[in-house]
Amino acid sequence: MDRQDERTRALLAARGWVDAGAYVDDDITASKPRGDGTAWAKLLADATAGKVDVVVAVDIDRLLRATRDLNTLIDHGLSVITVDGEIDLTTADGEFRATMFAALARFEVRRKGERQSRAQLQRAEKGRPPKGIRPTGYTLAGDVIEDEAAIVRRIFDRFTAGDTLKGIAADLSAEGVVTRRGGQWSSSSVASILRNARYAGRSIYKGQDVGTGTWLPLVSEAQFAAVQSRLDDPRRKTRGEDTARKHLGSGLYYCSCGLRVRSSSGMGNGLNRYTCRNACHYRSARPIDEYVVGVIRGRLAMPDLRGLLVAPADEAELAQLADEQKDLRLRLKKFEADYDDGLIDGRRLRSATEKTQARLQEVRSRQAQVMGNSAPDAVLSADNPVAAFDAAPLAIRRQVIDALVRVTLLPGRRGSRNLDPATVILDWRAG
Repeated sequence: MDRQDERTRALLAARGWVDAGAYVDDDITASKPRGDGTAWAKLLADATAGKVDVVVAVDIDRLLRATRDLNTLIDHGLSVITVDGEIDLTTADGEFRATMFAALARFEVRRKGERQSRAQLQRAEKGRPPKGIRPTGYTLAGDVIEDEAAIVRRIFDRFTAGDTLKGIAADLSAEGVVTRRGGQWSSSSVASILRNARYAGRSIYKGQDVGTGTWLPLVSEAQFAAVQSRLDDPRRKTRGEDTARKHLGSGLYYCSCGLRVRSSSGMGNGLNRYTCRNACHYRSARPIDEYVVGVIRGRLAMPDLRGLLVAPADEAELAQLADEQKDLRLRLKKFEADYDDGLIDGRRLRSATEKTQARLQEVRSRQAQVMGNSAPDAVLSADNPVAAFDAAPLAIRRQVIDALVRVTLLPGRRGSRNLDPATVILDWRAG
């Protein structure tokens, strides 16, 4: 920039013109739209006000690379002079020359963009890390940055186990963990991690999966599929507000009529009650929650619990699903190769691709289901399940309770202020 400024000011001095000031748009190339708030917009405003009548640039392609910008300068009655020569936009000849220069510059921009796109696609198809901004957990070369990778794995594990985007972000921020750029974690930054297929070892180009990456995955494809399934769940709201349950038993406990209960804040003073949508009866939530948690902690402390709910077949099924997923992807590539070689026509390619993609989606859904069923395992298989349960966020504690027991609330005893455990029915699911 200093060299360009030096050359343009030398031309001004040689012509004896008055310097109206420099108009510099940092980080905005001439091929990109330049709207309000840019130096380009200020230049046009000054031209309208009569403060500028000639625009001086090092070269025409440093000033504009699209005919729309050229037309804008013409409409504002401006002349253009470059270090290499003058272009008078007030004459037909000058306008014609400028139009040719702008068209050639635009052609070069488009051709360069096409070359870059082809190179990026080839790079992705070879499974090489994309250039540009590096993702959290990796260098630009695709090497793992272990301290960042641990955060990525933690985010995936917590979300798979049932925690919320907001809950994960809050815990990371509370512990002083910052994002790669040094900012605070938010629901959107956590979601961007969870949506990035690179962490599952997939190579992505313009939103399309084009193959397996050469870098080390930070999470399994099965876990990534489970996360996407939960993020895509239509029951989740997508307007940015917190949709997590705020009370332990809301949507978890059952009413004696068989419906799940929900929370009601009718008691005042921040206290809530549980009732079903039919309002069969109301129960004070705090003593019930304390009772349920106490019973669960006691069950978690028993030595026979370890591994009780972990299905040995899960890992074997996940491995089988991963193998099938790999085979299906190879089939898709073979279909494309057969079409390129003229062995099958477009109709057969489309039919075969649609059937394989449908089965691939079924495999991903099953992976998500298997991973979802194992969500409470982080607590149940911990060295100290009680401590793990106490430290877990509400969403995971709810999943642990649901995995262990069905809680049914009967009507409370009339006239009694103390909880009668007989009115809270616990039906153990295992053990």
